[in-house]
Amino acid sequence: MDIAIIGGGAAAVGLLDALAAAEDSGPGTITVFEPSPRLWRGRPYGPDLDAVLVNAPPAIMSIRHGDLGHYAAWLGERGAAHLDPLLGQPLVPRALYGDYLAYTAEKATAALEESGLRVRVEAARVAEATRSGGRLTLRTGDGRAYAATHLALCVGSGAPPDPYGLTGSPGYTGDPYPLARTLDGVCATDDVAIIGSGLTAVDVVVSLAARGHTGRIALLSRSGLLPHVWQRPVDRRPRHLTAERITALYEQRAGSLTLEDLVGLLRAELADAKEDFGEFAAELMAADAEDPARRLRRQLAAVDDPRIGRRMLQEAAHAVGPYAWRLLPDADRARLRQHFRLAVGVASPMVPVNAAVLLRLLESGQLVIAPGVRAIERVNGRANGRFQVHAVRGAGRTADVVVNAVNPAPQSVPDAARHLVQSLGRAGLATPHPGGGLVPADPRLHVVGDLAGGGSFITTSIPGVAAQARRAARALRAS
Repeated sequence: MDIAIIGGGAAAVGLLDALAAAEDSGPGTITVFEPSPRLWRGRPYGPDLDAVLVNAPPAIMSIRHGDLGHYAAWLGERGAAHLDPLLGQPLVPRALYGDYLAYTAEKATAALEESGLRVRVEAARVAEATRSGGRLTLRTGDGRAYAATHLALCVGSGAPPDPYGLTGSPGYTGDPYPLARTLDGVCATDDVAIIGSGLTAVDVVVSLAARGHTGRIALLSRSGLLPHVWQRPVDRRPRHLTAERITALYEQRAGSLTLEDLVGLLRAELADAKEDFGEFAAELMAADAEDPARRLRRQLAAVDDPRIGRRMLQEAAHAVGPYAWRLLPDADRARLRQHFRLAVGVASPMVPVNAAVLLRLLESGQLVIAPGVRAIERVNGRANGRFQVHAVRGAGRTADVVVNAVNPAPQSVPDAARHLVQSLGRAGLATPHPGGGLVPADPRLHVVGDLAGGGSFITTSIPGVAAQARRAARALRAS
């Protein structure tokens, strides 16, 4: 067996780790193709400012499926230096999490080598994949050819969109990471406008604050909705909102599942905990009408709230959400998409230590949230040209610097992998999914990560990537 893994980020690490768990892998080779210098770390977990934190507790960040303590065990005593006192959990700089991924990859590589699978890394970009008899042929950008029996696509997500057409404008940053590089060009007194109000925008704000920024900061978005705030984990597992119950409902209804069915399972979870579903739902749906500072203050005070509603919904979004999404009719998917910002904010909340920084800046007036942005344009009529922000209603504002914090669309194809993905289609190895992403059309191809077709509008999390890696490893071992 000769496996080619295209991409060397978290998805590839999860796959190598899962392959290493095999009792008898047999002889063969594994070739990892990754042209970036950030081997095993990908875009999110390379060297950056210490203020750029992993946005989830350790149990959520294990790259080994089924072993929630894997990352925490590696972190060990180092976690004490990064404790979020409100959450009661260590939240480390992303670069340190990158060290964990690199360690896991190196351990997996050693185990695979010992079992007879030779592992090598090629610092090259694969531009094309074709069939060649019973094997696959990969060609890199420099024209070299490699043969493989199986192919795992682990290329990560696409590029952030440019919603206002500002690419190339002086003072505009299209992709903020790494923030250490982006913020080096920002003066402490600059007025900074950040496009978006999600987790990436939170990273930018917190990093500016950590560098002592004194200028005004504005979060510009259509909704103006901030992510929810993490609550302390509780020792309670879902009893109703599980994959087993969803499967049972789907089979009972002769291949039918509705959004009301899923809501019914959540109702049952809250009923078991003697909590009021109507009150919980009303609080969620009122999020976009509440003053942001008041909402942050209330949610920071509720980090220890024992109620399980938001915790259950958040866990379900990642644990069973991708599976349930594929079973829902198009009409119900459309209904959920109408609440995109709210759903993403609940599923991927911000950590309390970052929420506290945002609240302080909002209360001081240094940070404002400006919803209803219509357009942003560069005004070049003078030497110190600025950006003009046009609002749907009311007066606009100006900015010296604009940072794009809009995340790539889920299941979008990275620019560097576009030609490769097209070649997979021409070779009959994969087909595009109508909702985005790629679906294997040949059992020799596996897609691990956010590019896997048919997923929901919530970007694949580390637990989701780890689960996909485990499934792909089992399929590879069985082939």
